[in-house]
Amino acid sequence: MSDLRNSAPLLDAYLAYFESTRTPFTIPGHKQKASRLDTGLGSVVDGDTPLYGGLDEIKLTNQTLKKAEKLAAELWGADYARFSTGGSTHANQAIVLALGAPGDKVAISRTAHRSILSALVLAGLEPIWMSPDIDEATGVPIGIGIAQLEKALEENPIAVLLTEPGYLGTISDLPTLIEAAHKKSVPVILDAAWGGHFGFHPELPKHAFQLGADALITSVHKALPGYSASALLLARGQYLNLDRLEQSFETTHTTSPAGAPLASIDAVRALLQTRGVELNTQLLKSVAEFKRTVQSEFALPIFLYESDFPAGRFDPSKIVLRVQQLGASGVDIENDLQAAGIRVEMADRDTIVFLATLADGAEDFSTLADALIPILKRHQAQRRESATALSWSVLPIRGISMRDAYFAKTEMVNASKAEGRISADLIAPYPPGVAVVAPGEVLTAQILEGLKASKDAGVRIAYATDSSLTTYRVVI
Repeated sequence: MSDLRNSAPLLDAYLAYFESTRTPFTIPGHKQKASRLDTGLGSVVDGDTPLYGGLDEIKLTNQTLKKAEKLAAELWGADYARFSTGGSTHANQAIVLALGAPGDKVAISRTAHRSILSALVLAGLEPIWMSPDIDEATGVPIGIGIAQLEKALEENPIAVLLTEPGYLGTISDLPTLIEAAHKKSVPVILDAAWGGHFGFHPELPKHAFQLGADALITSVHKALPGYSASALLLARGQYLNLDRLEQSFETTHTTSPAGAPLASIDAVRALLQTRGVELNTQLLKSVAEFKRTVQSEFALPIFLYESDFPAGRFDPSKIVLRVQQLGASGVDIENDLQAAGIRVEMADRDTIVFLATLADGAEDFSTLADALIPILKRHQAQRRESATALSWSVLPIRGISMRDAYFAKTEMVNASKAEGRISADLIAPYPPGVAVVAPGEVLTAQILEGLKASKDAGVRIAYATDSSLTTYRVVI
């Protein structure tokens, strides 16, 4: 029996569906009996049921989804909540489409995920880029400074879009930024894909609405134990048009949402509401003990810590290994960890990110430490200076708008002839999926050399038409 079932209407509906006797003559076509056709196929799809005719009646008679979304809005202190089965990508696109009209400007952090950039193309909005401040000691982006925002606000944007926390767990001085934007009645929207656990423990950073922001997008499958591609969109209506937001959400979402992701969002909400402090206490304790265990084997500090940043501006549950302190290659270490059956969230030459969540137990951290320590010792060499990753250090040069570049005629040119041309592609090391170059921007020597170096170091280069980077797709 699920402890959450009585307080999570979508979870209860999902479980009740499979407890009932039914003979469906509706979609999905597998009818929860594809195992009759093939056991492998059945093991994948027979636990699937949709919202329509699954978690609720075809006509949504019971309004089960609306009940669950209302509970989420109440927990986070929002006026509006929607559950997405299309990930934070869909939620980002929905809110960007709800902001204004083609040609309007938005102030946006350069650390934004590609989904935000794609949304700008769809909506025809123009970005005012804000570059993050970089911590000199670690080379890590530590958020958008107030000077960057004030400069952007001079161009009269209709909204401010921030990525908080950043991929490495750092956070801007959000109260200062939100206050500055609100003085001009400009809404502040936080893509908090990696911060779904924020606000549910006194030692964790606060979530968007506790800080006064106007919208929060978070992935329920990243830092939280939800179904893949499940996400949550929350908003307040003081500076945002919630009717327009609802229209945009429905325009960009599937008309056949799967039930399991929806049920998982509801269940995770109930889990945070009833056990958030308890579970986050366990997580924070486990992460701190893991860092102490591994760090004790090495003289130089090899992790990012809260003490490296201003108070409240780093996620203490984040495990970021500073590989350059050991003079090793993060990609080589990743390969050895994979051989030991351990996968990491991200690895490049200087950094490895390990994603720890509420689902990890003490034994998982012990397994990781036991595997990691000898691998690090085997690869240890001469310390390198901290270097800022390419994704955080490029200052974009705009050639034409992203939307114009997206629809422009293009050609492929050899990498040796690409410098100075306007990129038709968004190109990013992945993870984290932060653009090094966006459509409409000029391919500079720094970009071309940096992307090649990243690829040669074993980093995956995503979204480029030619992932080998032998050629580049450029605007004619």
